[in-house]
Amino acid sequence: MSEDIVSENTMRAVTISEFGGAEVLTVEEVARPVPLPTEVLVRVHAAGVNPVDWKTREGQGMAGLQTFPLILGWDVSGVVEEVGFGVTTLRVGDEVHGMPWFPRAAGGYAEYVTAPARQWARKPATLDHVHAAAVPLAALTAWQTVVDTAHVQAGQRVLITAAAGGVGHFAVQFARHLGAHVIATAGAARHPWLKELGADETIDYTTTRFEDVTKDIDVVIDLVGDAHDNTSTRSLKVLRPGGLLVAVPAGVSPELATAAEAAGVRVTPYLVEPDGAALTTIADLIDEGEVAVEVEETLPLEQAGAAHARVEAGRTRGKVVLTVTD
Repeated sequence: MSEDIVSENTMRAVTISEFGGAEVLTVEEVARPVPLPTEVLVRVHAAGVNPVDWKTREGQGMAGLQTFPLILGWDVSGVVEEVGFGVTTLRVGDEVHGMPWFPRAAGGYAEYVTAPARQWARKPATLDHVHAAAVPLAALTAWQTVVDTAHVQAGQRVLITAAAGGVGHFAVQFARHLGAHVIATAGAARHPWLKELGADETIDYTTTRFEDVTKDIDVVIDLVGDAHDNTSTRSLKVLRPGGLLVAVPAGVSPELATAAEAAGVRVTPYLVEPDGAALTTIADLIDEGEVAVEVEETLPLEQAGAAHARVEAGRTRGKVVLTVTD
């Protein structure tokens, strides 16, 4: 078989063959995927890095749903290279982004990805691929919690924890867009930026416990969880009677459910789903200047381990993104 034929059927990808630290991430040459009917093949230009990536790499997160060898990554922005039979919504050459297949493996840390056409959306025209790759998982998580789950309404008081992160900075903007009064927790250095995004109040979590300074909250979007200073349980104290806590990172433990019932408030777990239609709506808001996308750092695909370390350390402003192809 000639080298030309081999190169046309293989690609670079970051794979893992066992769970562990960042050292298990290795760049390999693997078979290029082929789109099935209703699927498209996308040449990846950039791939977003999310907390679920390093958690899965360690054997947490979505690890129980994966098989080895595993290509991590669910955030992708690129160009349609090939369309499978039956696809009518996308064409070769379309610039797209998406969060395909979640929570099953999508293989985002690679030069090519295949997924159903309707799990993609056209890339916002005002964004390059790096910023477009920062959108899908984080923005869909924020949209589906704020809009689809909490049904946030104008005038409601919404508390968002870890508001300066990938999901948080989108949640602040979506809640603001809906007319809510937004209260955001983050380190003090992030407060001016969060107010630019639409936060009405900011709380420095390093010096102040939010339950000491706020109350009568209609909705809490908790992006921290009880594993860190009992944030979900503490959130119950600030909710008005009948208010809602959306517990994102770790779901709802039996203890949290019992405490919520005793406090007369509601609590729900949440896990993001692929949604090309919602991504299209979000892209429109971005192109209209209603929503900004923050990328703190970009690294090449070969430095996926460093990107994981950066995200795992926390304290990121927005997202970290891997550049894959030009």
